Parts: sequence; C-alpha cells; structure tokens
Amino acid sequence: MNKLKSINKRSWLSSPYIVWIIGFTVIPMIVIFRYALTNPDGGFTFSQITAILDPVHLRALVFSLEIAVGSTLVCILLSYPLVLAMRRLNLGKQGFALFILILPMWMNFILRVLAWQMILSKNGILNFVLKGLGLEPLAIANTGTAIMIGMVYDYLPYMVLPIFNAVAEIDEDIIEAAKDLGAGGLTIFRKIILPLSIPGLLSGIVMVFVPSMTSFVVSDILGGGKLQLVGNIIEQEFTKNMNWNLGSGLSVSLMIFVLISMAFTMKHDVEGKGSAIW
Repeated sequence: MNKLKSINKRSWLSSPYIVWIIGFTVIPMIVIFRYALTNPDGGFTFSQITAILDPVHLRALVFSLEIAVGSTLVCILLSYPLVLAMRRLNLGKQGFALFILILPMWMNFILRVLAWQMILSKNGILNFVLKGLGLEPLAIANTGTAIMIGMVYDYLPYMVLPIFNAVAEIDEDIIEAAKDLGAGGLTIFRKIILPLSIPGLLSGIVMVFVPSMTSFVVSDILGGGKLQLVGNIIEQEFTKNMNWNLGSGLSVSLMIFVLISMAFTMKHDVEGKGSAIW
C-alpha cells in the first residue's frame, strides 16, 4: 500500500508537463485542425488540406523538400568527420570542442542568419575576400544555396551532438580488435562506427530535417523574399492574407507529409540496421 501511495505521489510530478502539453500542444492542434477542416463560412471541407496540390503550393513543397534533404545530407557529411576527430581528443578537449560547437547557439537565431546575409551578399565579406585574392565574386545571395548554407549553419549542432553521443559509447576495445584483425579506417567506419551510431544518426536526421522543412525565417532573409518555401506560404496566409483556414490546411498537409517521410525513413533504417554490417 505504501509503495502504491509512493507511485501515486511521483505521478503528480508529471502534472506540470501534462498541463504544458495540453495547453501548448493539444489545444493549438485542435484549433488548427478545426480551421483546416472548415471554410471561412464555417462549413466542413477538405479543400483547405488538398490545396497543397495546387501548382504554386506544390512547387514550394518540392523546393522545401529539396532544401531539407540537401541540408540534412550536408550536415551528415560534416558531422561524421568532426565527431571522429572529437572522439580522439581527451575528455577536457572534447568538452572544449563541444563548447565551441554550441557557442553560436547562444546568440539570437535571427542575428546569426543576418550575419550570413552580410557574408553572402553581393558586396559582402565573402566577395570582398575573393576580390582581394583576384578571384571572381560569387552570386550566392538570394539563392537556394544561400538558404541551404543558413540551414546547415543553424542546425549542424543538432546533427553533431546525437551522433557524438552514440559514437562516444562505442567500446574502444571493439575498434582495437578490428585494427588487430587488419581492418583499415574506412572498414572500421563502415562496419563498426556507422552501424552502431545509427540511433544517433536517426535523432540527428529528425532534428535537422523537420525544422529545415518547415522553416520560413531563413528563406525570408537569405532568399531575399524571392524564393518561397512552403513555410513562407503558410506564414503569409496567417499574417498577411489573414486566411487562417488555408494556412491551417497547408500546415496540416505539411505535418502529414513530414510524419510520413520520417516514418518511412526510420522504418527503412531500422529494417536495414541488422544488415548494415557487411
């Protein structure tokens, strides 16, 4: 009986979290779904959700997918070399490297994106350096490349940290045994490090792909308002056109698309996890 009372008391500790989830997740989701399934007159309809198939919206969705997939792949390619280098450091140096990695995150998100706008603009720092070296300036400003650079810069730590946590847990004896058996660095990475770091990789993919897919601030600043992600269209429907029904419908469509994409990715990786060592 005393044990049951103790469990019940501990369960009350989760009540603030439950209240937070209900107040800031469940209720807003209900409101969004209500607007998404009705027209401005209040009548039931699916047209707000299926509006994602309109050519303009579909083009923005495809462009958002390209940016999100590209940003995620670049983050993966940058993360593994960085993580492997950090793994060779002692504990103190690892902590310092992680500190340097997350230090920019202490700065306001908008300020970091504006800094990249100054770097990549036509008369920005990058072209100033290139001109000083006698090279041709680059026309990166207001392009998809600029948006992807901003995405990678902002979300790279979210890929590095979970992969580093997974790689740090790999027993060094396993790697030493592979070396004793004649395995090279590439073989060790392909057959040991990569398969054993898949849980961290999956977490990183989720934390980079989802915000990259739904972002609108980065494209507003680095795209110069000329390139529309689906997040930009949703933001405009809510703030400029005041069409909450269409904005909610597009939001629900985007949420469903992201959930299906992530479910497929995670299912594919989990199924392939057992055969990742070849």
